[in-house]
Amino acid sequence: MAIKATIFKADIQVTDMDRHYYQDHQLTIARHPSENDERMMLRLLAFALHAHEYLALSKGISSDEEPDIWQKSLSGEVEVWIDLGQPDEKRIRQACGRAQKVVIYTYHERSALLWWQSVQTKLNRFAQLKVILIPDSAMQNMAQLAVRNMQLQYTIQDGEVLISNGSTAMQVMPSVLK
Repeated sequence: MAIKATIFKADIQVTDMDRHYYQDHQLTIARHPSENDERMMLRLLAFALHAHEYLALSKGISSDEEPDIWQKSLSGEVEVWIDLGQPDEKRIRQACGRAQKVVIYTYHERSALLWWQSVQTKLNRFAQLKVILIPDSAMQNMAQLAVRNMQLQYTIQDGEVLISNGSTAMQVMPSVLK
């Protein structure tokens, strides 16, 4: 019998002063058995950084056809495609062909930088592609906030993110690679 996904609930409050976006979102996260707390919390961070009324968590790891997060227009076109990790060049090219904006959030600094060096020259031509590196220390700190029912506040200003759960606060400073 296959192991089922673990369900997490997250009430997130997004205060994005860079985009003038101020909203609350109630999210249900189906964490795949192969996904760890770090990666799940990165999905929440990416969601907060791109928060929009049409942004949605997708099947993620469970599907090769969908990104981790996406935003579709009312007519079904993919406006924003967000992947986590170190996707292969072919997947990124396909995403750039389907979406107006593609964002890759990569982590595990050492391997992420090696991955980016290997694909950078092939992907530089895609103007709609953005690649962001999340530091290892931030990934570890975010994982400590993972509980089955979360209430998190994300405050975004000048590209920096302050994450708080009411008792603990941490700062995340993403690095833009492209």
